[in-house]
Amino acid sequence: MSSPAVTPRLSTGEVRSNRRRALIGGSLGNLIEWYDWFVYASFAIYFADSFFPGENTTTQLMNTAGIFAVGFVMRPVGGWVLGRAADRRGRKSALTLTVSLMSVAALLVAVAPTYDQAGYFGALILLLARLLQGMSIGGEYAASATYLTESSAPGRRGLGSSFQYVSMTCGQLLGLAILITLQHTLSASQLTGWGWRIPFLLGSVFAVVVFWLRRRLSETEAFTEQSGHGESADARGTLKLLWQHRRQAVMVMALTIGGTVAYYTYTTYLTKYLIASAGLPKNTATLVSFTALAFFAVIQPLAGALSDRIGRRPLLITFAVGCTFGTYPIMSALRSASTYWSALALSVLALVIVTGYTSINAAVKAELFPTRIRALGVAVPYAIANALFGGTAEYVALWFKDAGHETVFFWYVSGCALVSLVAYVLMPDTRNATLSRAEAASGQTGGKVLPAPVHVAADTTG
Repeated sequence: MSSPAVTPRLSTGEVRSNRRRALIGGSLGNLIEWYDWFVYASFAIYFADSFFPGENTTTQLMNTAGIFAVGFVMRPVGGWVLGRAADRRGRKSALTLTVSLMSVAALLVAVAPTYDQAGYFGALILLLARLLQGMSIGGEYAASATYLTESSAPGRRGLGSSFQYVSMTCGQLLGLAILITLQHTLSASQLTGWGWRIPFLLGSVFAVVVFWLRRRLSETEAFTEQSGHGESADARGTLKLLWQHRRQAVMVMALTIGGTVAYYTYTTYLTKYLIASAGLPKNTATLVSFTALAFFAVIQPLAGALSDRIGRRPLLITFAVGCTFGTYPIMSALRSASTYWSALALSVLALVIVTGYTSINAAVKAELFPTRIRALGVAVPYAIANALFGGTAEYVALWFKDAGHETVFFWYVSGCALVSLVAYVLMPDTRNATLSRAEAASGQTGGKVLPAPVHVAADTTG
């Protein structure tokens, strides 16, 4: 084995500058990735009829929601392919590749022909675009979670990784802001006829800009240290290594189930629920979602910083308890909401509960694995859980509504949260995990020397 490479020591100012650049570059890229992903759901109420003609609006939305869910099927594939790339070739290269795929997918949606123009060929183009987006997002989540967590200072990883959901939410806000703008500048017929294509064209352009930004990012210290330790790239990110860490992989799936169902219920599905079940006008429902998500984005860093002080488990457990026992009353009250303010108050309450999961889940998952398998270890189990539960949440909700049993979906969300609650109670708190050999050698977490790390994620076997 060759001698370990010596990593040049950077000054404090250079370290802070690199961390700041990583936070900005990683977050902006994540924002555009998730903008492209979520804008499909935001504009589905306007283009559903163009690809799936018929009289039943719920059926049309179910068809578009079905294609939305199919995108999640590709997330495990993207997690595997791009997670391997992140562990073998670097976080930076994987992040650059994910945004390239997303740019192509957004352009495909923008130019897809309608049913009147090409029959169901347009729906096939939508399906292909969602498959590409699913592959991109499958790798994006793990690569960005790993990159943001590894780029953060020890003792501030909860805060640093919370910007993943800040940027994800800002991506949704950007999509909703464009939707609100178009609602006020175009007529309903114009928006339904061609205006819905505008956000997808913009998304393709945004992705090209992000590609350039990500090319300028620095690789993380943890990956650079690992790759310079005399180990072949082919020895990292393998199925054998993932199997060796199968307990952590199962833990990622269990702690994701409740969080992903709740997140998609109160974000992508919320606008449709307020329109179809509460009877709010489209403009009002969109504004409720926009305002609630803006508040949601603001509180993510606060919760992330709190986890750096008190640990990850208290926030996760608070989320799971709140979601298990609060979903039915909140969703029932939302169905009866008749004004903007009542709907907003309930939506904010729901998202405050969900924050216990979203603000720190990236850090928790990354802290469970050593560097050589961290991206793949996060990507595959997370993507599988999302494909089975997160991606189908909206479809399941609409299916129960169409069957006349809408309230059953509320219990479904509560049940998923209960599964995750059990995982949160049994799992170790990962706040004091070390992500590199340098951290393990110094025994420092958050600037304080610990007698022994609570959990060492770094693989120090060489």
